[in-house]
Amino acid sequence: MSIKDELENKVKSIFREQWTKRDGQVVPSAEDLKLGNDAVKLDGVVLYADMSESTKLVDSYYAFFATEIYKAYLHCAAKIIRSEGGDITAYDGDRVMAVFIGDSKNTSAVRAALKINYVRKEIVNPAIKNQYKDEKYQVKHTIGVDSSKLFIARTGIRGSNDLVWVGRAANHAAKLCGLSNDYPTRITADVYNSIHQSAKYSDGKSMWQKVTWNDMNRTIYRSTWWWSVS
Repeated sequence: MSIKDELENKVKSIFREQWTKRDGQVVPSAEDLKLGNDAVKLDGVVLYADMSESTKLVDSYYAFFATEIYKAYLHCAAKIIRSEGGDITAYDGDRVMAVFIGDSKNTSAVRAALKINYVRKEIVNPAIKNQYKDEKYQVKHTIGVDSSKLFIARTGIRGSNDLVWVGRAANHAAKLCGLSNDYPTRITADVYNSIHQSAKYSDGKSMWQKVTWNDMNRTIYRSTWWWSVS
């Protein structure tokens, strides 16, 4: 059979085959799903944390320096996400994707976002300055958080496959990372309306500014605040 015939047959079977769907209680791994039309459904909150201007970093600095920045930022982000009960679902160059589930998923995801902003400002950037005295580079980032129903399936081929996360939250959280890093954290109204008061106010002062996300015609909240880590 030619590769063309093989691909035509496979694509036809994907569209023809009935889906096996089940509600999930935990974030699945690739091994939990078959390569066929098998899927898990979840109510989840998706967080994307994305370093800003990474292309400029790679093009303008030695490879070892850029790699150290990547490693430091992504390590801190991953540890914070895990500490807040999130599951890391993907790394993509300079960004990390995580999913939160459970009763406090919105608050946990937002708290993680604000803590990542803290470690960026108070741990990563000071460490760069301490190690490289004359270096002016400082890490900037954007984090997007959204919630929705998610449809998770396994995609690819045998020996080279991964999970695909289909749902508004996965798409919109990633798109929020494309906005200006003047506001490091952005969350959708669906998330904001579900978080605990402690993640909305500090000493009675709101940590969030309500704005319209014109590209998606949605209300979002943006913030420059952080949540201290001890």
